[in-house]
Amino acid sequence: MRSDIVKKGHNRAPHRSLLRATGLQDEDFDKPFIGVANSFIEIIPGHFFLDKVSSIVKDEIKKSGCVPFEFNTIGVDDGIAMGHDGMLFSLPSREIIASSIETVMNAHKLDAMIAIPNCDKIVPGMIMGALRVNVPTVFVSGGPMAKGYKQDGTPIDLATAFEAVGQFEAGEITEEELTDIECNACPSGGSCSGMFTANSMNTLMEAMGIALPGNGTILALTKEREELYRKAARRVCEIALMEYKESSKYKIKNILNENAVRNAFAVDMAMGGSSNTVLHMLAIAIEADVNFNLEDINKISKRVSHIAKISPSLTTVHMQDIDKAGGVSAVMHEMNKRGEDILLDNLTVTGESLKERIADSKIVDTNIIHTIDNPYSKVGGLAILYGNLAEQGAVIKTAGITGERVFTGTAVCYNSQDEAIRGILNNEVKAGNVVVIRYEGPKGGPGMQEMLSPTSLIMGMGLGDSVALITDGRFSGATRGASIGHVSPEAAEGGMIGLLENGDEIHIDVDEYILRVNISEDEIAKRRADFTPIVKPLSSRWLKQYRALVTNASSGAVLEAE
Repeated sequence: MRSDIVKKGHNRAPHRSLLRATGLQDEDFDKPFIGVANSFIEIIPGHFFLDKVSSIVKDEIKKSGCVPFEFNTIGVDDGIAMGHDGMLFSLPSREIIASSIETVMNAHKLDAMIAIPNCDKIVPGMIMGALRVNVPTVFVSGGPMAKGYKQDGTPIDLATAFEAVGQFEAGEITEEELTDIECNACPSGGSCSGMFTANSMNTLMEAMGIALPGNGTILALTKEREELYRKAARRVCEIALMEYKESSKYKIKNILNENAVRNAFAVDMAMGGSSNTVLHMLAIAIEADVNFNLEDINKISKRVSHIAKISPSLTTVHMQDIDKAGGVSAVMHEMNKRGEDILLDNLTVTGESLKERIADSKIVDTNIIHTIDNPYSKVGGLAILYGNLAEQGAVIKTAGITGERVFTGTAVCYNSQDEAIRGILNNEVKAGNVVVIRYEGPKGGPGMQEMLSPTSLIMGMGLGDSVALITDGRFSGATRGASIGHVSPEAAEGGMIGLLENGDEIHIDVDEYILRVNISEDEIAKRRADFTPIVKPLSSRWLKQYRALVTNASSGAVLEAE
């Protein structure tokens, strides 16, 4: 066992002495040591109950003949960090989480790991860390939140609450209606109930084969979810107790390979996941030593139909509805009817191939999960746009577009999210405008803030069909509308988005994958000659380090290692 290096032989007597201080007995030194990577934190709705989840998991690990060692990662709630400088720390937290997993697992030479994430950057951070360690790893998330309801019975969620602020500012709802939404949008623990970033990533873990079926859709705080925790714990022990040759098949890099990355993007397209999945899956691909680039995403999008539409794209449908309609396995089974969308021979952590896993799955409600013959769209729910405004690419969640897929408008430029929010509230943005928010990329922010507040204001103020927004920052999974993020190169590194001026004509064509500004090459050259990127002052030592090392969004915003 990998852990023998810290527990076997006379020269490891001091190590065993320390381990005995934690409660280990003689018989425990012959058992596999399992890392229980928990992300319990009391300020995040998807995580405040994970201490109880880890107790369940550790109990099952002990019953299965292994020794659990729980450790924790940090976590940031993007919704609470939204709209102020706290959001600068959200994406950087992914790197801290990955490094903490790598540190604890390798420092103590644990044999295998079960990871308990749920929300925001915590899921991809844990995956990235697990890939660095490369031991058998099972993921089991805390589970999605139930949807809320207004007093009149209308289904609502966190996206409703953000958009309600814009509606209130526009005088479309009363303060009492705003309070009704505030008090009921998030009714319980769990990751926010729509296909936002957390549930997108929890769903994609099923497609990648590193989590059990139901991981993305079974509600948190239910008996069904508890049984999933126990199954996952039993499974990690089954693997750890195998002979080395057999257990090594389940090292995470053997499961999360190139096929798994492609399967994740295919399911992402079919279910209209958060645009943040692009950022995170590119980073995960790098850690998995997989050659996957932005250009590959459009190739997948062209051959995958969008068959499951979930909030925020369809506000009445939430993760619990997808679960009742057949879950992610039913989506994959339906996708496979064309025989080209899912790479089915890939091994999953439960021991069967993806083909075997989904063989008996079926759609229970075709109003929720459409058939391949009746898709919401014949192309996937995400697209990468290119042009002189995004030479290295930009991301749009096509599933969330509420207006036209071709849009030409005039630029209204802001050099920060705060400026943009003030401008939108001051009615500076009119129908036919393209809101430009720059210097919010990985380096420029730094930390690539999410733009849920400005996009929600635009939607709430009734401009969703007539205004587009582009940014070198990113969006919450709760964002909808013609919102284009991850523009690369970013303004801070001299990208074209930094050269834009108010009144410039910007052209967007989603189906042709185009994002460009209609000005001459001579004018671009003139502006570039006079251009000096803005460098925002920072007091945080961590953010200064992050800004110095981070790459742009087209590379997954990973930190340079050399």
